[in-house]
Amino acid sequence: MASIGFLGLGIMGKAMAANLVKAGFDVTVWNRNSAKCAELVALGARQGTTPKDVAASCDITFAMVSDPEAALALCQGPNGVMAGMGAGRGYVDMSTVDDNTSKTIAGLITQVGGRFLEAPVSGTKKPAEDGTLIILAAGDQSLYDDVKPAFEVMGKMSPYLGDVGQGANMKLVVNMMMGGMLSIFSEGMSLGQKAGLDGQQILDIVDAGAMANPMFKGKGAMLLNENYTTSFPLKHMQKDLRLAVALGDQLEQPLPTAAIANEAFKQAIKAGFAEEDIAAVYKVIK
Repeated sequence: MASIGFLGLGIMGKAMAANLVKAGFDVTVWNRNSAKCAELVALGARQGTTPKDVAASCDITFAMVSDPEAALALCQGPNGVMAGMGAGRGYVDMSTVDDNTSKTIAGLITQVGGRFLEAPVSGTKKPAEDGTLIILAAGDQSLYDDVKPAFEVMGKMSPYLGDVGQGANMKLVVNMMMGGMLSIFSEGMSLGQKAGLDGQQILDIVDAGAMANPMFKGKGAMLLNENYTTSFPLKHMQKDLRLAVALGDQLEQPLPTAAIANEAFKQAIKAGFAEEDIAAVYKVIK
């Protein structure tokens, strides 16, 4: 079994790395805030000192960080992944970034003889904990084959999507749809309750019809209970909407609904809800 490195132990990365350790993989972890490694070490992981150290000591290194800037920074510099990446080693970036950033990282890794796979995930905290994420892989086919056992521990589905950039594009499409759905759902819930309708009855009726979906069911309960405990940080959804709108501009594809949803999430960040769950967009809509 290949030795595995895991960089980034936030809400998602911590749960994903824990599942790998519990499944018996030989895992070395690293996080910018080293205190976050303690729980994984207690489960049986080793702790690396730098991204370079992890990449140099592991056959395959996974990364799960917050945005394109963080993903690039992780690879660059004297203590970055690139400095520790040797010929034949693998690097799997599971962060949500744009296709150009993913291609840049791929170039850095292959430049030093490594293999690269992008693998952003669809799913939030609970699917990460349950090992039921959808993993959107693209890039080096041999590396995809090598990491399939790890993907099967972290997710319920891991399609191979082709060349580098296609995983990033698929993730932006999926999250753009999610952000748009949550925005109009929040408007509907707000309108209905202001018109005197019972919030739970709205949810029950939606759940019984063609619009039934897990997100409306889960986020609807959060809205009614005014509980915005973070599963997917709102600031990250706004980042994904921003990147999706930029991709639309690049491809000359009009995205008016996505652009409006992006503005709602920007307002929520301005109102101080950046670290709360994506459901908190409801607070600025109502």
